[in-house]
Amino acid sequence: MPELPEVETVVRGLRPCLEGVRLMRVDQRRADLRFPFPENFAARLEGRRVTHLARRAKYILMYLDDGEVLLCHLGMSGHMMVSEAGALEPGPHDHVILTTERGQEVRFNDTRRFGLMDLVPADRLAGHRLLADLGPEPLGNEFSGPVLARHLAGKRTPIKAALLDQRVVAGLGNIYVSESLFFAGISPRRSAASVQGGRAERLARAVREVLTRAIEAGGSSLRDYVQTSGELGYFQHQWAVYGREGEACPGCDCGPKAGGGIRRIVQSNRATFYCGSRQR
Repeated sequence: MPELPEVETVVRGLRPCLEGVRLMRVDQRRADLRFPFPENFAARLEGRRVTHLARRAKYILMYLDDGEVLLCHLGMSGHMMVSEAGALEPGPHDHVILTTERGQEVRFNDTRRFGLMDLVPADRLAGHRLLADLGPEPLGNEFSGPVLARHLAGKRTPIKAALLDQRVVAGLGNIYVSESLFFAGISPRRSAASVQGGRAERLARAVREVLTRAIEAGGSSLRDYVQTSGELGYFQHQWAVYGREGEACPGCDCGPKAGGGIRRIVQSNRATFYCGSRQR
């Protein structure tokens, strides 16, 4: 599933095409994705101008000039592609096509159909059922070591599981949690409640740094994810531990010849990668 860096990359790729631009035609090519489309979905979008785009956690937010917001989630396999209108024939998994006044198209393609689109009044957006319980944005000014420590206090789950809880930090997923814990020097097995003080400061800083580097690299391309231009992200080439079981981690002598290397365990049915030497 695309995580925060991938979604942020998509938002940045859509801005030149959509911000300040009117939607002239909307082709809704099926009745539902993960959930049914809102009533009169295409008609409510046609003729509307996109005032600006934003991101909340893993959600794309397109603000419209009539006070509504098009809320999108890419699901497991979804991506958005920008092209010239009519340049490509619609494919079987191109479920929504937005055509702009500038003669460009934005296609939402979702093979597995786990994505979603909804229309929400902007003044009710914060209370939407998908957004209401989200934690702080890890790249926002409200995120810090003390804030993270406060959200982790009293939690008996391992820190890896706690960070995947969107109520603790919004937008983090499996890849970037493993990477952040590595750079913070914190074991994924450690009790979340024990990540306080200096540990929480290191972890908050690592989260910010990992996400920032991933966005600069266009995200990580696994399976279906591509940028709006069709290019792959390349942060997967910079992973320190994720997917590298048995290898030595960067700057460490923990490799297989030393009887160690990056370890893989399963936590809450998700693969976790970490260095047993450096993460405590």
